[in-house]
Amino acid sequence: MSDHLQSLRRHVDSRQGFWDPQRLQALERRKLEEIEFHNLDRAQSEEARAKQTELQMHANRKWYAVTEPSRKWVHQWIAANARGGAFLDYACGLGEMVLRAAQDGAGVAVGLDISDESIRLARAAAERAGVAEVAKFVQGDCERTEFPDASFDCIVCSGMLHHLDLEQAYAELRRILRPGGRILCIEALAHNPLIQAYRDRTPEMRTEWESRHILSMGDARLARRWFRLGEVRFWHLCDLAGVLLRGSPLGTPAMALGRFADSLLLRIPGVRLLAWQFTFVLEHPDRDVPRRASAIAP
Repeated sequence: MSDHLQSLRRHVDSRQGFWDPQRLQALERRKLEEIEFHNLDRAQSEEARAKQTELQMHANRKWYAVTEPSRKWVHQWIAANARGGAFLDYACGLGEMVLRAAQDGAGVAVGLDISDESIRLARAAAERAGVAEVAKFVQGDCERTEFPDASFDCIVCSGMLHHLDLEQAYAELRRILRPGGRILCIEALAHNPLIQAYRDRTPEMRTEWESRHILSMGDARLARRWFRLGEVRFWHLCDLAGVLLRGSPLGTPAMALGRFADSLLLRIPGVRLLAWQFTFVLEHPDRDVPRRASAIAP
């Protein structure tokens, strides 16, 4: 293991405790709300699984039935970029991406999250998966991570940038990304009026801050102040119709037909902005440093 990876592992191992009440009291209100919301979410999710019930706050989960193509692409991206280096899942939740990076050969795979309950559950998952020596989880503030400069070769931000002050987040991500490194951002997109109307009608599913900060293409372009903006992809529009027909004989063929339509329509400027989700890659601006790995094929 390289000196850099050993140093990063020592840093992470020194941060295995949780925040004390004094530190929590010093946080901004929006960050305390994030901790409360996600701690409640995790605790209730455990109870729901035991009772085999579905929480009202997770009623939107049915829409994620369409995300297999985008999830597969994200997993391929991690496999292509995380091997041998330092990987970070920025706001890791239950740590799925960290476990995947560890299994794909990352030298050190780290999950950072503000929710202490999420970190506890992620650590337990790493133990069950047998990757706890590589997959490490720490409680932290994504806008002030406290990681050393240039810590990570590969970072994934999955569905969480809209929880943050973007300028602070982009600046912090730039600080902790190593020269030649890449960041993959996976976010909901704000431009579709019907999807936005659904969000407006389901405020209990998200905090007030995140409801007001769903990302637009302008937010992705803002990142050019700190990074090179790489590949942008758009995901899920027509295939959402298959969810509405789920449980009927038409559900599966409707989703397949929707995916085919999306493969054509989501290449069209303007139309693609109506997608539910998008992914974009941020690259370290130092052009003199070669990339660690090649991007996956389209």
